[in-house]
Amino acid sequence: MSKFFVHPDITEAETLPAAFYRSQEVFEALREKVFTRTWQWIGDAHTLIPLPESVYPLHLLDNYLTEPMLLVRDAEDDIRCLSNVCTHRGNIIRQHPGKSRQLICAYHGRRWNLDGSFKSMPEFKEAKNFPRPCDSLHQFPLRKWGDHLFVGLEPGFDFTEVIKVMEERVGFLPLREFKLDPVSSKDYLVNCHWALYCDNYLEGFHIPFVHEGLNKLLDYGQYTTKLYDHLNLQIGYAESGEQSFDLPEGHPDYGREVGAYYYWVFPNLMFNFYPWGLSVNVVKPISMNKTKVSFITYMWREETMSEEASALMDKVEREDEFVVEGVHRGLKSRYYRAGRFSPTREQGVHHFHRLLAQYLDA
Repeated sequence: MSKFFVHPDITEAETLPAAFYRSQEVFEALREKVFTRTWQWIGDAHTLIPLPESVYPLHLLDNYLTEPMLLVRDAEDDIRCLSNVCTHRGNIIRQHPGKSRQLICAYHGRRWNLDGSFKSMPEFKEAKNFPRPCDSLHQFPLRKWGDHLFVGLEPGFDFTEVIKVMEERVGFLPLREFKLDPVSSKDYLVNCHWALYCDNYLEGFHIPFVHEGLNKLLDYGQYTTKLYDHLNLQIGYAESGEQSFDLPEGHPDYGREVGAYYYWVFPNLMFNFYPWGLSVNVVKPISMNKTKVSFITYMWREETMSEEASALMDKVEREDEFVVEGVHRGLKSRYYRAGRFSPTREQGVHHFHRLLAQYLDA
């Protein structure tokens, strides 16, 4: 696989080449070198495991990582994320969520405590050097922000760094009061490489050209991108008279009309905060040519979320799909190699491409 290099100086840098998006080898390398080394949002504790002594099985990024996991809340309300694979013969331990005081494999009866520690196993009295540490269940790194849960396989950075940055601007919001709205939550299938969807999200450059409705609500001239180690923030300032946050004194943007905070976390997570609540977007690779994008809605001030605003969000998503699918087709051209970055408008894309190149070449 060719090595990728993106110049640190955006005024000199070229984008990742078309070959990056066309290579099955690169697509698989991204799974092992990027997605195993970063974090994924898996939902909120109130929805998934609301009661003590309850469990919730899941497959992390099914069809890509497809790692079997088990969320566990014990009697003391401690939450863990354990491997959902039996340490005897590899059977899936729990198939369905529900109440549980211990974990039992239905294949041969091996048991564990809710902290994942080995408990017992029939017909193993004569086994030597048993049990061993590996007979307990593997525990994955887990971080919590409000009720939101984040898990990693072997993350190369601590998610608390990300939380700290996001709380600088949205920490004043009562995150635990945000309630999941399944009716407003949607999945979209997009015929493109997953990274192209992120490329598009990471710049407001296209807004005046692609999103006529959104452009009327935001002050494009003030649209701002701020970069951090493993995330970035786009601030959408509202046009005069449009809905904006009631920011407290001492806030970094106090006195400004902010209509939205768009946080992106490397490599595929978006947290879009609006005056009415939060839209979590998870970009899920399926194949080189197909991506599933999940929009998960959390309402806070439902009365401020008008039907027009909801319809506009769906319209913006459809417009983005049209554009990124066009780019995906265009990158198959024999005559396109790579492009350049706008130094004033594409800092987020440049940051993303730099991170991808660094992780792939690590």
